[in-house]
Amino acid sequence: MRLVRCRGKGRECYDVWANNKLVCLPNLAKQLGKTLPEKLDEFIRLGLRGIETAEELLQQATENDVKQSSSSCQKEDFLAPIACPPKIVCLGLNYRDHIKEQNTATPDEPIIFMKPHTTIIGPKENIVKPSFVKQLDYEAELAIVIGRRTKDVSVSEAKDYIFGYTILNDISARDIQFKDKQWTRGKGFDTFAPTGPCITTANQLKNTTNLHIRTWVNDELRQNSSTRNMVFNVYEIVHHISRVMTLEPNDIIATGTPMGVGFALKPRPKFLKQGDIIRIEIEGIGTLENTVIEANP
Repeated sequence: MRLVRCRGKGRECYDVWANNKLVCLPNLAKQLGKTLPEKLDEFIRLGLRGIETAEELLQQATENDVKQSSSSCQKEDFLAPIACPPKIVCLGLNYRDHIKEQNTATPDEPIIFMKPHTTIIGPKENIVKPSFVKQLDYEAELAIVIGRRTKDVSVSEAKDYIFGYTILNDISARDIQFKDKQWTRGKGFDTFAPTGPCITTANQLKNTTNLHIRTWVNDELRQNSSTRNMVFNVYEIVHHISRVMTLEPNDIIATGTPMGVGFALKPRPKFLKQGDIIRIEIEGIGTLENTVIEANP
């Protein structure tokens, strides 16, 4: 399933793509005499049980049931799938091609850092460039959505704790990031984590080892790679991070970016500026688009 969180007719809801239509899952459940949570983050906490219930409802639903439960949302109404994740854990240097373009060593363990939840924005929302940031950059990333609480999970069991996947753009102020020598401030500004447009559930996106991932800035293709270039795959990532911290439902893990980021382009870097449109596409999930604006002075 592909799940979207949106605002339709003045209220927040979550929908599933079914037969090229957006269907409000809580409304469909009511139509069929069942109950599902009203908010997507609550649905995610149900884990596999929630996914199985929703799939059963979609199988049972008649054409009229689907019509009665169809959503009023349009793509312009889509919100960030998770508005306030408990944690946003990110990886650095997790693509071999990105490591090569920086001429640096491949890590033997994941390099992790955190972004605050106030960085989250959704599709079509604006990335706000602070006036004092001179080197704004993009990073297309496959993001894991955790569905069950876990600690010290094995690689072989990690799949049981992944609810699904979305896209995250790890916006970075390179001048601050490289000056500080650690990444929290340069990656922690408000609006620096666009996510969406949906969450594709793990049972639909079963193989994440060779997903096409591309980024355009305006009409220029900048990143064109595949998750096969990952150093650590999604299950290894969940395993390693769970050894450090307890993972909880609705946590987001951004799994690193491939080559083609702005600061590493040749013959000279290309940083984001006012009006630039960043479009990220990951196979099996969709397209995330956001525009850069300058902060008010």
